[in-house]
Amino acid sequence: MTTPKKAHPSEPALKPITEIAESIGLCEDDLELYGRYKAKVRLEAIQRFQRRPGANLILVSAMTPTPAGEGKTTVSIGLTQALAKLGKQTIAALREPSLGPVFGIKGGATGGGRSCVLPADEINLHFTNDFPAVESAHNLLAAILDNTVFHGNPLNIDPRRITWPRVVDMNDRSLRDIIIGLGGSTNGVPRESGFDIVPSSEIMAILCLSRSYQDLKDRIRRILVSFTYENEPVFAGDLKVEGAVTALLKHALLPNLVQTSEGVPAVIHGGPFANIAQGTNSIISTDMALRLADYVVTEAGFGFDLGAEKYFDIVARYGEFNPKVVVLVATVRALKHHAGVERDDLDTSNPRLAVLGMANLRKHYGNIDKFGVQCIIALNRFAEDTDEEIQAVIQAAEDEGMNIAAADIFSQGGEGGLDLAEKTVKLCSQSTGNYTPLYEWDQPVEDKIFTVASEIYGAVAVDYQPMAKRDLELIKKYGFDKLPICIAKTQQSLSDNPALLGLPSNFIVTVREIKIASGAGFLIPITGQILRMPGLAKAPAAYNIDIDDDGVITGIN
Repeated sequence: MTTPKKAHPSEPALKPITEIAESIGLCEDDLELYGRYKAKVRLEAIQRFQRRPGANLILVSAMTPTPAGEGKTTVSIGLTQALAKLGKQTIAALREPSLGPVFGIKGGATGGGRSCVLPADEINLHFTNDFPAVESAHNLLAAILDNTVFHGNPLNIDPRRITWPRVVDMNDRSLRDIIIGLGGSTNGVPRESGFDIVPSSEIMAILCLSRSYQDLKDRIRRILVSFTYENEPVFAGDLKVEGAVTALLKHALLPNLVQTSEGVPAVIHGGPFANIAQGTNSIISTDMALRLADYVVTEAGFGFDLGAEKYFDIVARYGEFNPKVVVLVATVRALKHHAGVERDDLDTSNPRLAVLGMANLRKHYGNIDKFGVQCIIALNRFAEDTDEEIQAVIQAAEDEGMNIAAADIFSQGGEGGLDLAEKTVKLCSQSTGNYTPLYEWDQPVEDKIFTVASEIYGAVAVDYQPMAKRDLELIKKYGFDKLPICIAKTQQSLSDNPALLGLPSNFIVTVREIKIASGAGFLIPITGQILRMPGLAKAPAAYNIDIDDDGVITGIN
């Protein structure tokens, strides 16, 4: 066995990725190596295996996020390590980080403390170039579309009704709304356009829902990009560019294999945001993990009302997955925040307010039950939490019949998640592995939206703005009404108003417009003031990131 080495001085000892691969039945010929510690897994290697009949899929979600942070990815990794300590063959299946949050306010997305995926700096910065490939593929389609209009417009495209923007993987509010084609007739047709961030790209959604190159190409062919002057839809296939777009994604479709800080295998692939897309890793990477391990820990972005609802109603149905347990991440700090405690006061011990803030947690716990899946709360311990606060929350949860376990996985790694892991294994053994979707895809679009808004968010009604009403007419006219819905909504509240904390009541969800993601295979109702291109904070995380003369990068949290 090769002696473990460090990727760089600031990280734990890493094993060569070939050694990690061997631990789950893969050989070096199954891999495309990206240095010593990262690799892509070839599709033919995945197809050599069948899904394990008794494999346990565990979905990690969370209560409504707060500025204090809940550590959902850290818990996912820590739970994976704890299951491995119990002797279970386990793989973590997670999303890739976007450069927008890495340089913005949220920071990196590789876990924290002793529960990380490594090499963290490389995963956070470019990784295996999946995000650049998605960016290039998306923008190739945009360039071909404008080029078609420029060269005689044979498809009779109405430039005012082009629905395909461009994308860049950076928070840049200045690019949200722009004018392109300026500078004279040789520079194209002037029109309004804009940029979205890469995780919101339909190409990213498609990559994460595709099972093969043919599936990927077929989905790209079905992308709606514009309407004609006669109000007829124009698809990417009409531009005859699906082959070139798919070619750019050849390597991006392959799952990425890395390791946790305790040498447990982790597959990290795809990165759609949960507030503006489906918010989970790729189907192909989860499917691979279910073929190679007995326990697979995956994660859905933001709160259960966003990524996890979409996981059950979209991703799990396309991927034919049946999560056996949902791990719902909560923190004492988040509970106090939802009880009205200001961020500067969150470090002050207050067991009473921690319990008072459980209304938000209780709603998410109840939502999970609507899908017929077992749930356990992971109370993720922060250094500032007191024993009195932890015990108060655990006692209150248990008094209400909730499953709960405290986890100190940031400071202790897998060892600090053993209680959570043991209880999760027990719940898996009791699970039927068959969940109930919240709605049927063939229901009317308005019914599907209201079902999610009322059942999951707690809304009393849905208000459709004029643009959304026009979109509904087009959706019905062209037969897109049988697609599932992927609601774009703020992650900061159960409602579509980020200022409403805790458990909002008597609110109305406002739908501004409904985008048709026909390639991905879902509709995107856009609610409230949600944006598909974030902006940077006054003091972004980029100010803290640096690199020294030895090439060691610091400041990525």
